Amino acid sequence: MEPSEGREESEEREGTVAAAAGCLIAALATATGFGVWLHGARPGLHLGVEDPVDFSLLYVELPCMLAGFPLLTLLTWSLSRAVLRGRGGRGPRRVVKGAVVVLTLSLLSWTCTVWLDHRIDQIRSSPCAGPPC
Repeated sequence: MEPSEGREESEEREGTVAAAAGCLIAALATATGFGVWLHGARPGLHLGVEDPVDFSLLYVELPCMLAGFPLLTLLTWSLSRAVLRGRGGRGPRRVVKGAVVVLTLSLLSWTCTVWLDHRIDQIRSSPCAGPPC
């Protein structure tokens, strides 16, 4: 076995691990996005005559969070992989890439929570939300 064959096998194994990690990150990010949306949009989803449902929470915010969280998280993760490729040891690189994923998800969760709080406040203060309408 030549040294290049061992390197190719190692690169193939690293590619398989990276693909599995990417799938895991995408699933985690999707679940996080749905959880943030569910927590933030719940007050705007009450069915009732006095508090009508704002369907933009379902048709705009939900798909944006379900698609945006994994997209942005995978983007930052792959950028960190590209920047760190060949630098330092495997352990520190994994820690930094994990920290990038956690930081991205935390920042997205905070931003979307603030956005949904603002949207719910807008829905509740709508001019036709009261009894005169």
